[in-house]
Amino acid sequence: MIQFIDELIRKRYAAQFSSIQKEAETALDRLISRTGKGNEFLGWLDLPDQSPDNVILLEKTAKEIHDSGDLLISIGIGGSYLGAKAIIHALFGDQHRIRFIGHHLSPLELTQLLKELESRDFYINVISKSGTTTEPGIAFRILRELAEKKYGESAAKRIIVTTDANKGALRTLADKKGYRSFVIPDNVGGRFSLLTPVGLLPILAAGADINQIIRGAVSGFETALSQDKQNPALQYAVSRTVCYRNGKGIELLSSFEPRLHYFSEWWKQLFGESEGKDGKGIFPASVDLTTDLHSMGQWIQDGVRSVFETFLVVDHYQEDIKIPYDESDLDTLNYLSGRSLSYVNQKAFEGTRAAHEDGGVPTAVFHLDYLDEEHLSKLCVIFEVSVAISGYMLGVNPFDQPGVEAYKRNMFKLLGKPGI
Repeated sequence: MIQFIDELIRKRYAAQFSSIQKEAETALDRLISRTGKGNEFLGWLDLPDQSPDNVILLEKTAKEIHDSGDLLISIGIGGSYLGAKAIIHALFGDQHRIRFIGHHLSPLELTQLLKELESRDFYINVISKSGTTTEPGIAFRILRELAEKKYGESAAKRIIVTTDANKGALRTLADKKGYRSFVIPDNVGGRFSLLTPVGLLPILAAGADINQIIRGAVSGFETALSQDKQNPALQYAVSRTVCYRNGKGIELLSSFEPRLHYFSEWWKQLFGESEGKDGKGIFPASVDLTTDLHSMGQWIQDGVRSVFETFLVVDHYQEDIKIPYDESDLDTLNYLSGRSLSYVNQKAFEGTRAAHEDGGVPTAVFHLDYLDEEHLSKLCVIFEVSVAISGYMLGVNPFDQPGVEAYKRNMFKLLGKPGI
């Protein structure tokens, strides 16, 4: 179960909630009827593809990678890697066999990976609709060269391409070299591609359960596309819109679980790239608590009051640990002996929320029963639907990203790319 609790924001801005609620319901209607801006990119509403052939092929390929290789190298940038990394890190922490590359241009990171691969068996999954994006393109060229040197003709069996069905550089290369391939649907943008093979293949190769993922996604869409006034996607869109219209231009996604760090990174792309255009949009930021309370906590508590906060809280942990009793009690922590760490973490959240509210920061909370495949995939769907509603209420197209081309044009010119 996932709950969204925003009673404090509702109390703070009670007079505005009714009209904004109606706006949100209208925006949801446009999404469901597929009549809003960017409706040609609403294929994510039909995900995940549950046809037996596609599910079996994904599972079979993931099992081969898991059983026959030490590592899977996932090459992609933006939506081509963030969703998978978010789910994998949430489920397994650092204890997984997936390496992500191609989302930066650091020679240090790539060199370190190449050294690691000298003594490891590996598969490559390169993810790009066009195959010409600079960062993953460079990484794939280098790693493909390594694979061909290490495995010879059998390298083709270890390279898997996730790309356009019919066109683009990667499709041409896959057909020429005989690489196995999966398809990125034409009507699904990168930041909404988690439930396509873009996200599912690496997630399954890490050891996740496809049935739980599908169950969570199906439940997520049933919940998020309903006209129930308690629909968490709808209510989240209403709450963040009312905060924005009252001068809160920054949203903090705050979690007391370190495994949700990359989930926050995925969320930042989803909301930032969907809303930040035409001089509009909430700036999405995130903090890891309690860690960042010892660094960013002062600003959150007493800084410019331009921020509101959404907490992600895990209510139940599959594993826990109790704090021991110490005879000397030099650290004065015996008052906590016998308490579970999750209990202390919960009280840290409750105390932090109260302090931030007292400091003038409007807050709301998403509660997840457990940190597992079902709840994570459901939460992803809720966020995807909610950002579509928010974008329509903002008056922008939530499914394009014209601004990201500006840095590319400048970089290509400086690099001397032909034709620029």
